[in-house]
Amino acid sequence: MSMLNVFHVAGSALHAQSTRLNATASNLANADSVTSSNGQPYKAKQVVFAATPMGSPAAQGVQVKQVVESAAPMRMVYDPKSPAANGEGYVTMPNVNVVEEMTNMISASRAYQTNAEVMGTAKTLMEKTLTIGQ
Repeated sequence: MSMLNVFHVAGSALHAQSTRLNATASNLANADSVTSSNGQPYKAKQVVFAATPMGSPAAQGVQVKQVVESAAPMRMVYDPKSPAANGEGYVTMPNVNVVEEMTNMISASRAYQTNAEVMGTAKTLMEKTLTIGQ
């Protein structure tokens, strides 16, 4: 694999993990929102990745295929005094699991950091290669 492919592969991973972090941040920010901009309860977002070739058959990067709404059921919270409560006193809340989202955030931030370090290491190796003849 070419050294330049390392930058393409790591760069694609940085973009993908950045998108994942943004989706996670949006989910956490709306974990307790009764309604979203469309008047319905917020639905958690999940990022779907797909492998993509990067130059040579040995180099596989990652791309964001799509951002989808979670299929998890909405949470029902008993709050009869809320104006958003149904006839039985339950309020439909977002299907965001805060523990899962925090785990996703840690995983995505570590993957982002690792790929940034890969790019830094590849840059250092290229610089040292250029100084061999001096």
